[in-house]
Amino acid sequence: MSVRLHLVRHGRAAAGWNVDRDPVLDDLGKEQSVEVAQRLVGLGPLPVYSSPLRRCQETSGPLSALWNTTPTIEPRVAEIPSPVGIALEERVDWLRVAMAGTWTQLGISDGDVYTQYRRDLLDTLAAIPHDAVIFSHFIAINVVIGEALSDDRLVVKSLDNCSVTSVLVHEGTFTIEEMGREADTLIR
Repeated sequence: MSVRLHLVRHGRAAAGWNVDRDPVLDDLGKEQSVEVAQRLVGLGPLPVYSSPLRRCQETSGPLSALWNTTPTIEPRVAEIPSPVGIALEERVDWLRVAMAGTWTQLGISDGDVYTQYRRDLLDTLAAIPHDAVIFSHFIAINVVIGEALSDDRLVVKSLDNCSVTSVLVHEGTFTIEEMGREADTLIR
């Protein structure tokens, strides 16, 4: 039996990665979260999972309200961690370099933490026993896309805010059913 997971990238954040470690949504991000809720409401109610970061929790709010449910907070679907000890203002430069490479390169250069992040994320999603909606992040959703396509790049698709990528999971194997909408993504 296959499980269908709908992976939603959070709405537009009010601040960049180099300004705030956990920003809220800006006004456009709030509108995007309402729009994606309207798009997904007919699928459920389904269980809702969210990254613990505020932008994902806020994006999950309108759909959770429509379904009268509380999202399960799942730390293993959070954003890729930045290196330990890196200054807040240096995070964007690190991320740009990392995004241009592969998981193999990142694992070699920065140690096992990124290999473990990727494995934990995939294992967590593969263990969900039912169809669900997961509110997550650009890199995290790209982990799943890369796994499904056997592509080692950190960025396989430039997913837009509140895009929905639907995958089927069968015995730990991911298959893309529908790719999320793409857009130029500003890494700030």
